[in-house]
Amino acid sequence: MPRLACPEEPHGTLHVVQRGLGRSVCFSCARDRAAYLEALRACAGREGCAIHAYALMGNHVHLLVTSARSGGPARLMPAIAERYARHLAAEYGREEALWEEPYDASPVHARRHLLACMRYIEENPVRAGLAARPGAYRWSSYRANALGEDGGLVTPHPHYYSLGRSPAARRAAYAALFARPGRFQAPHTGYHSP
Repeated sequence: MPRLACPEEPHGTLHVVQRGLGRSVCFSCARDRAAYLEALRACAGREGCAIHAYALMGNHVHLLVTSARSGGPARLMPAIAERYARHLAAEYGREEALWEEPYDASPVHARRHLLACMRYIEENPVRAGLAARPGAYRWSSYRANALGEDGGLVTPHPHYYSLGRSPAARRAAYAALFARPGRFQAPHTGYHSP
C-alpha cells in the first residue's frame, strides 16, 4: 500500500518521527545529541517552525512541530538531516545516509490530543528504559515544559498556555499530567511525508 502524504498546512501541529535507516543508531554520545539539538534549533528558526516537544532516542527522534507556513516540516526535516550529516562527517568521517525517508507525520488537533502527544513524546525515554522518570532524561523537552529549564528551543503551544495563568502554574499542571496513571498512545493517522 502506498504511503499517504500528510497535509502540512500553515499553523497545523504535527507529531513527526524520524527513524535511523534500518533502525540504526543515530547518536553515539552526548556531543552528537547536542549537535542534533543545535541543528534543530537553527533549522526550526530558519524554516518558521515552532518545536513544542522532542525526544532524542537511540535510533529515532520524536518532534511536535507547528509551522507558520505550509510544508514547514517538509523543509525542516531535510535541513536538520543535512546539518547533522555535516556534524557526523566532521566528527567521524561518516558520509552515508543516516535517516529513513520518508519521515512519519501525524496531525494533532484537539487540546487533549496535543497534551497527550507531548506526554507520549517525553515519556518515550522512560518506556525505553533510558531513564527512571522523564525529568532524568537530558535529551527531551520535559525539562523545558515541566521544570522551566529554557534552552531556547521549545516554544510553548497555545494549549500549553491554557494550563495556567503563570509559568509556575503551567509547569505544575503539566508535570501533574505525568503523575496520572495509565499511558497515552501517540495518535496515529497513517500519514507519512511525501
